[in-house]
Parts: sequence; C-alpha cells; structure tokens
Amino acid sequence: QVQLVESGGGLVQPGASLRLSCAASGRFIRTHTMAWFRQAPGREREFVAAVSLNGYTTSYTESVKGRFAISRHNDDNTIYLQMNSLKPEDTAVYYCAGPSQGIAWSQIQWAQKYTNWGQGTQVTVSS
Repeated sequence: QVQLVESGGGLVQPGASLRLSCAASGRFIRTHTMAWFRQAPGREREFVAAVSLNGYTTSYTESVKGRFAISRHNDDNTIYLQMNSLKPEDTAVYYCAGPSQGIAWSQIQWAQKYTNWGQGTQVTVSS
C-alpha cells in the first residue's frame, strides 16, 4: 500500500497563493497518473486536476483553469498543486490521489478509479 502525504494547506485571504505538495513512498508517483481532488463541507469530493505519467498532459476542472497548476517532480516522488488567485469557494480539504493501475485519461475525473489517497490538507480562503 503506497503512502501519500499532503502538505502546504493553510488559511489565506482571497487573492493569495498556496502550493500543495504530495509526497509518495517508493517510486509510485513515477509510474502513475496522479490527481488532486477536494471536498468542501456538505459536498461530494470533486476532481481538481490531474497530470499524466510524463507530466506533459494536464487536466483541470473548469473553476480552477488559469489559476491552478499541477506538476510532478519524479526525482523526488512528489506532485504539486500551485494555487493562485484563491477564492472563498476554493475552501476545502484537498486530497492527493493515485490509481492502483493504469487509468484511461477519459476517466481521470472519476474518484472511484483511485484507490490510494492521502489524509488531506485543509485550505481555507477567508477575509
């Protein structure tokens, strides 16, 4: 079972930036498509962003396009989510996720396709 550990969350004002990190045990990140999801109180977990195995292809939910950027650094087994121009509606617990096996790019937004999850990191955007 791979361990995914998120960090970097916090309380910030609207318009601020944060960078989330997700570190994995072993070589997991090097061999899997990876994604970020988030869950706000009273809402279902939702897809935020994904990055392909080689890092050249990314996908974002519409509400974060142009503000968030996902990246992978295979050398240190870490993926990142750079979040700029944060809004109150971005407030949620953010989770790093990886599938147990290969995942079709058309399915990257399906939470049920991911079997490895971190513990989450809280992001709160408030004035």
